[in-house]
Amino acid sequence: MAESIENQDFNWNELESKGFGDDYSPEEKEQLLAMYDQTLNEITEREVISGTVVSITDRDVVVNIGSKSDGLVALNEFRDLADLKIGDEVEVYIENQEDAAGQLILSRRKAKIVRAWEKIQSALDNDEVIEGTVKRRTKGGLIVDIFGIEAFLPGSQIDVKPIRDFDVFVGKKMELKVVKINYANDNVVVSHKVLIEKDLEKQKAEILNNLERGQVLEGVIKNMTNFGVFIDLGGVDGLLHITDISWGRISHPEELLNLDQKVNVVVLDFDDAKKRISLGMKQLTPHPWDSLPEDITVGTKVKGKIVNVADYGAFLEITPGVEGLIHVSEMSWSQHLRNPQDFLKVGDELEAQVLTIDRDERKMSLGIKQLSEDPWTKSDLMIKYAVGTHHKGIVRNLTNFGLFIELEEGIDGLVHVSDLSWTKKIKHPSEFIKVSEELEVVVLELDIEQRRLALGHKQLEENPWEAFEETFTIGSVHKCTVLNKNDKGATLELPYGIEGFALNKNLKKEDGSAAEVGEALDFKVLEFSKDDKKIILSHVHTYKEEKKPVKKAAPAKKPSTKPAAEKAAKESESKATLGDLGVLSQLKEDMQKKKED
Repeated sequence: MAESIENQDFNWNELESKGFGDDYSPEEKEQLLAMYDQTLNEITEREVISGTVVSITDRDVVVNIGSKSDGLVALNEFRDLADLKIGDEVEVYIENQEDAAGQLILSRRKAKIVRAWEKIQSALDNDEVIEGTVKRRTKGGLIVDIFGIEAFLPGSQIDVKPIRDFDVFVGKKMELKVVKINYANDNVVVSHKVLIEKDLEKQKAEILNNLERGQVLEGVIKNMTNFGVFIDLGGVDGLLHITDISWGRISHPEELLNLDQKVNVVVLDFDDAKKRISLGMKQLTPHPWDSLPEDITVGTKVKGKIVNVADYGAFLEITPGVEGLIHVSEMSWSQHLRNPQDFLKVGDELEAQVLTIDRDERKMSLGIKQLSEDPWTKSDLMIKYAVGTHHKGIVRNLTNFGLFIELEEGIDGLVHVSDLSWTKKIKHPSEFIKVSEELEVVVLELDIEQRRLALGHKQLEENPWEAFEETFTIGSVHKCTVLNKNDKGATLELPYGIEGFALNKNLKKEDGSAAEVGEALDFKVLEFSKDDKKIILSHVHTYKEEKKPVKKAAPAKKPSTKPAAEKAAKESESKATLGDLGVLSQLKEDMQKKKED
């Protein structure tokens, strides 16, 4: 070959003297340069461009993007492409046209991010449905991967019904719509709920157009309250009130129902705009009264559970939906009505007797006192509560005219206020005793037919006024204490715990002033009435009649009987007793000395 070249007639000096391309005219050179430039891409930094893989090393992937030089992409950016090979087309992001080493630097990861944001923006602009994968839950919602970008799916945008467990969505794919983009924070908000709502709108319109009273629908419980549950009927919400859940009584819907539970309900009512829909569940089953056994009649004994206690009585549930009222008057033979809660409480299981029953009105009245013997019909009642017999009972009620005492279950008696004390003027029984306290009484009158029992307390002792008649004789003077005053005069406390009265004009003292409450002065007896238990006194008469000898208190000619003295002593001791025993004992001693003299 070399020999053949040497034998040729070739001028090497001429070749060396010519430059590259000297054989082309200037026009041809420009044309060739233009053709060369067309084979190269115009590249701009921070731009996504397609390239071809030309080489793969253990660290980098060499990509030809049509530039004067090939670019490098880190191999780890292709981890999602396990089968990457030479000749594959890939999109890359131009980070740097020329680094310090003169190398073109590319990035596939950034290219994917740029393309992802472009797709997200396009989905928002064109209202497109995209698919995302739930990566994890976060505060208030879920994090979803869309095109490699993490987006936020708020909990309120997951579904039309409240979501209580977000974890069930992790790892699942969901169809979504982009609802908001914030490029400043690289934040994307998506929604799945809007897709459901669109489908529900058609379903909702269809349901509302066909809605009729009595229509049976299937729904899902979406919310529960103490007054009922809200049911999703397919885009339309209805209220199932607690009273329409079951024929029986329940205190809260959760006793029978659960959230997200599918139930069948019947449309009871709705407004003209069909915005409020009332639903029922118990109406899908027959009323329990319709299946109540025919052998339950007046006089039948039934068993059940107390489901409600009111001021007037209690309701006994025989079967769910069938209740009977036990009026408070039918709880005890006692004629004195008490609070039903004294006898029964919710949850009590007991037996009762049917008093009335109306199947058409679905009403029933029951009684429990009928299960025991009427104490007023007992054969030994006349002997047990004969006039003059003594008994102890519990004070059940106080009135203006007296108090009621329960001697035994069903046997009540009245103690009139005037029969409480021989010596005290008691205006109201509360001055003498309290409810629930025990009191000893004597039977004054018994009327079995009228179920009336008249009782007395003061009659347990003899009338001390027999002895007082000899002590508080007219004209006698006694040390008295002013208890209270009114427009007419003052009430005075005399010895032995009894009370007297003095007119205002007779309260004036020698210095012209009037006796005041709490002041102790001498008073003269002007009038004494054993029958009326009245003593009229005067302080004025103790000093205006100085010429006449003052008649001091004289002891009785005859001693009072011991029971009467003890009675007066007990009453003086306190408002709940009948006298001051010490003072009355002194009265007895004085009277005894007088007799001996």
